[in-house]
Amino acid sequence: MTNTFFLLGSLLAGLSVAMGSFAAHGATQLMSAEQLTWMEKAARYNMYHALALFAVAWALTRFTSQAGLLNTAGWAFVAGVALFSGSLYIMAFSPLRLGYITPAGGVAFILGWLLLAIAAWKG
Repeated sequence: MTNTFFLLGSLLAGLSVAMGSFAAHGATQLMSAEQLTWMEKAARYNMYHALALFAVAWALTRFTSQAGLLNTAGWAFVAGVALFSGSLYIMAFSPLRLGYITPAGGVAFILGWLLLAIAAWKG
């Protein structure tokens, strides 16, 4: 899973840069202030949790006895990006309003951080 989380972290970090760049440079004429706010927030949390996946990949090499907790933490971060950032990206680019999904992504982020902390504590 180390390689998987490193790969996903890399791809999600690249997506964050692309979306943030689009919001900062290309979208200012195309989107409302609210849509741009959603884009910025989605890209920011996307990047934070792409970096968190690098932390999980590293922790898997350091705390091998906690692989179960760490793998669950990594997948929680991936789910969080999909639900939190994904719903905000969709809202920014379409008329769909998925704000009811966004908090589930936040819960997944919190779960990921909690599991990462427990793994470090136990490791």
